[in-house]
Amino acid sequence: MEPKSLITVVGPTAIGKTSLAIGLARHFNTQIISSDSRQFYKEMYIGTAVPNPSELEAVKHHFIQHISIHDPYTVGDFEIQAINRLKELFLSNAVVVMAGGSGLYNKAVIEGLDDFPKVDPQIRLELNKQLETVGIAALQTQLQALDSVSYTNIDLQNPHRVIRALEICIGTGKPFSSYLNQNQQQRSFQTIKIGLTAERSVIYDRINQRVDIMIENGLLEEAKSLYPYRHLNALQTVGYKELFEFIQGKVSLEFAVAEIKKNTRRFAKRQLTWLNKEADIHWFDFQTPHQEIAKKVTEILNLHAH
Repeated sequence: MEPKSLITVVGPTAIGKTSLAIGLARHFNTQIISSDSRQFYKEMYIGTAVPNPSELEAVKHHFIQHISIHDPYTVGDFEIQAINRLKELFLSNAVVVMAGGSGLYNKAVIEGLDDFPKVDPQIRLELNKQLETVGIAALQTQLQALDSVSYTNIDLQNPHRVIRALEICIGTGKPFSSYLNQNQQQRSFQTIKIGLTAERSVIYDRINQRVDIMIENGLLEEAKSLYPYRHLNALQTVGYKELFEFIQGKVSLEFAVAEIKKNTRRFAKRQLTWLNKEADIHWFDFQTPHQEIAKKVTEILNLHAH
């Protein structure tokens, strides 16, 4: 029996993953799983660069705007749902395409999530208190002392990530990093990773242009409509939190837009750091014609089939 294959399109934000995924899905006559955790929410459209109606019409997409910002939803929920959906899709397709900029969500589908022991919820409450009173720098120092591996690998500016790593270190007495990559799931499909890349200056230009287009398309109005829900987890994200500052009268619109660009560039940099640690990505320049990439993917599939 021919092995089932998941073609995963990766790369920094604004590089053209949506367009390539559609090109590949049309070439292989298949469907797309979206692993972009920001595009799951039906209330967030402009700021998350959801594929436009004609793109969604061109190829069937799964996990685009399928939940509400009010629904609790974790990467574990996504893993279970995505694997079930893939099982269904593989009944009639030898190949399925997955695309999205969320490294952790891709990892959940391809390898499964890491298993962490349960720890006393009190620890997280304490750490959150510390975050408010002494700030994130003190927590970063604590993490460096308890788990230098995590300290060098996680996004230290993200308080959720720092606190998550610390609560495991404190609650188990073992480094957070020691629980990573313990239980790689055996999947019933093989994965072929296709990466899009460009010079960093080109990536940054594309990001700046994309933010300007989002603003022209009504991102501020979208942010205003979501402002009453700004405390929700889904909205602690680039593009919205900067505009909430403007809505509150704390900064000018010009400053908020410049911050969105800066924070999106930082996000792209972190995506590249994550991807550069993965050995098995087939990289292409972002301007490579889709047909050429599809041809290369076909060659890889044929190699794997024999």
